[in-house]
Amino acid sequence: MAEPHQLLMFIAAGWLLNLTPGPDVFYMLSHAARQGWRAGLVASAGITAGCMVHVTAAALGVGALLAASATAFGVLKWLGAAYLLWMGLQMLRSKSKSKSNSKPLSPAGNEMAVAEPGTRLARIFWGGFWTNVLNPKVAIFFLAFIPQFIAADYAHKSLAFAALGLLFNLNAIPVNMLWVWMGAGMARRAGGLRQRLHWLDRAAGAMFIGFGLKLALTDKPGA
Repeated sequence: MAEPHQLLMFIAAGWLLNLTPGPDVFYMLSHAARQGWRAGLVASAGITAGCMVHVTAAALGVGALLAASATAFGVLKWLGAAYLLWMGLQMLRSKSKSKSNSKPLSPAGNEMAVAEPGTRLARIFWGGFWTNVLNPKVAIFFLAFIPQFIAADYAHKSLAFAALGLLFNLNAIPVNMLWVWMGAGMARRAGGLRQRLHWLDRAAGAMFIGFGLKLALTDKPGA
């Protein structure tokens, strides 16, 4: 499938790519900073699940269809852009919580670790999942990146693609944990002022609107 030195290069490249800020990174950061480490972990799990959808689709050839078909790419592009814009607008419209409605923090500075409703965690998970799945550039990325590490004479290329895609996602977990730790650290440092951090929602909303507009302006597969 790939030589040992190629696998090491693959892992190193994956770490660097996952350290690059984008919609997924900002989604994890914003939830961890506003709601604690548990929300960040759930956001990360949703994003990882979305990546697995892209890897599976690419291994089965659906990703190749997105790369070759402007129509298929365009449909997913506009769905993804609309979703990112919707998320951004929701964040911009969010209001800060009053002190009387704020939840007590745990010793770790994490309110969600104490009393976070399962429905909200599920919403965070699915938000991360759809943020990733509805971004066709992720599918194109996997199609462009992973084949470089598959030997040209390897007989089972689909199997190799799926294996490397799984490795990429597992490889991303430590980096995602770093982003979550950074976001939760912001929440701890904020301490008693957390209820006033509605500016974080506004900043996250502006970023997601920017990502949505950038995706909407992508003209063709591979752009």
